[in-house]
Amino acid sequence: MSSLDVARTELALAVLYLNKAEARDKICRAIQYGSRFISDGQPGTAQNVEKSTSLARKVFRLFKFINDLHALISPTPQGTPLPLILLGKSKNALLSTFLFLDQIVWLGRSGIYKNKERTELIGRVSLFCWMGSSICSVLVEIGELGRLSASIRKLERELKSSEKHKDEQYKAKINTSNERSLALIKAGLDIVVAVGLLQLSPKKVTPRVTGAFGFVSSLISCYQLLPPPSKSKSS
Repeated sequence: MSSLDVARTELALAVLYLNKAEARDKICRAIQYGSRFISDGQPGTAQNVEKSTSLARKVFRLFKFINDLHALISPTPQGTPLPLILLGKSKNALLSTFLFLDQIVWLGRSGIYKNKERTELIGRVSLFCWMGSSICSVLVEIGELGRLSASIRKLERELKSSEKHKDEQYKAKINTSNERSLALIKAGLDIVVAVGLLQLSPKKVTPRVTGAFGFVSSLISCYQLLPPPSKSKSS
């Protein structure tokens, strides 16, 4: 492939990526929490950027609660243990509630809904829902990683050491394990971010700590949304 063809391919992938509303939301999230880290909660340009980006993100998430509502009523994969099913459904219910309440917060902060005190109360309730969904995510990922680990060990006993890295099933399970490990780290970071936004531990989880954890969590989200690498070899 010529350098021009390579550039065209890379630009096409970038367009594909940026056409996703979710990707744009996570890029804005990185800007939001990066600005929070810089401002450290102090008035100024960085704090203004954080506030305006936060408000803009709420528009990206309009009606997004339907996604988790759909996941809540969808059947779960066969063989999933009941505790993991309940945790997964709790996560969907809490995240859907958070996204729904967040729309009311947007109405309040944009001046459409006039009750400021109620807007702030709804905002806190929505953040508690988000923190709860992140806790459920951590527990689900730990449970699923335990199941995957047992499955991988079983495959390793069945396959020879030289064969396992060529086995498609083994490679798929390793990839899934890596993805779930990354999701576990992200959910753990989000719990800290929620604690910071709710000011549950203001001396330890300062605005700068919240911004740092939120920025790293956002970068992980951006990475998770990247298109899968092409298996075709360039000529």
